[in-house]
Amino acid sequence: MLYTIQPLDPVAFKLGPIPVRWYGIIIVTGIIIAYFLAVREGKKRGIREEVFTDLLIWAVPIAILCARIYYVIFQWDYYSLYPEQIVQIWRGGLAIHGALIGAVATAAVFCYKRKIPFFKLADIAAPSLIIGQAIGRWGNFMNQEAYGGVVTREFLEGLRLPDFIINQMYIDGQYRHPTFLYESLWNFFVFLLLILLRRTKVKQGEIFFAYLILYSVGRFFVEGMRTDSLMFFNLRAAQLVSVSLIVISAVLIFVRRRNKEIPRYSE
Repeated sequence: MLYTIQPLDPVAFKLGPIPVRWYGIIIVTGIIIAYFLAVREGKKRGIREEVFTDLLIWAVPIAILCARIYYVIFQWDYYSLYPEQIVQIWRGGLAIHGALIGAVATAAVFCYKRKIPFFKLADIAAPSLIIGQAIGRWGNFMNQEAYGGVVTREFLEGLRLPDFIINQMYIDGQYRHPTFLYESLWNFFVFLLLILLRRTKVKQGEIFFAYLILYSVGRFFVEGMRTDSLMFFNLRAAQLVSVSLIVISAVLIFVRRRNKEIPRYSE
């Protein structure tokens, strides 16, 4: 059977000569949804909306900058030859681990300045972060990036995927694993788990650590399927970071559980 393979246009529309890409629209949509979810939960826990607005103003640009720097560092062999492309973030190339480092560092400084418990804010933000990541992966889909190894069309059809996803996974003359989708679905699942975790007697900070652990578990396995991984010598950088986050988070949960001064949310 012959199929007409027509990839989706990465440009949503143009403002005069300026193309507005789906990648940017989807990333911004994820940020907006994450913001409103955090504000809603923050009100329940006694944190005003202005706190999240002020944090967003600082955290978003710093996170994007760190995400790009992280990506460029691991792809320096390429960008050293084409330095003019370093600023072209609309074409993709934002590493979530770089964004996470920038966002967490910004939030830590912000909480210190405002005298807000960091882990209380981090617990509120954790479900928002993961839902934003789940949405953001569809920006990779529109750019035909963050894909996996070669598969057949029959394999993709066996997953009951709609044609627009299958056709978009036809890259460089071959069908690819939709690893962007695998990670997006895993992130939605983690989001639901974190929401349920809020209703249990966890200690302050444990929702955030659970986010780091659960996201990293999924990312480790999905990263192993990808063909465009950032490499650290002969290791996949994302897998190395994921294992580190899992171990560090688990140790911190254990240590903080022994500290009776750290309150549980039920208290």
